[in-house]
Amino acid sequence: MHYLEEVKKWLGEITEIFLLLVALGIVAGILFGNSVPFFSGVVGNLTGLIESLGDNGLVGLITLAVILYLFQRRRVFAQQQ
Repeated sequence: MHYLEEVKKWLGEITEIFLLLVALGIVAGILFGNSVPFFSGVVGNLTGLIESLGDNGLVGLITLAVILYLFQRRRVFAQQQ
């Protein structure tokens, strides 16, 4: 079971890194537009994701709630360790 805890910790850290990269991509996209390599499509993709969740009505709202729950659960788990 120790191995599973290590894998969960690694996946949590990788998720944290990706969230930081998304935040960096949003800031870079807002400041510099689409001219930034690697981060050029982050704002457009995020806008498309939010738009598709909004178009799906209740299903989109439930999906958003599940995603937020999973991220909140991850933060609570990380604070306990």
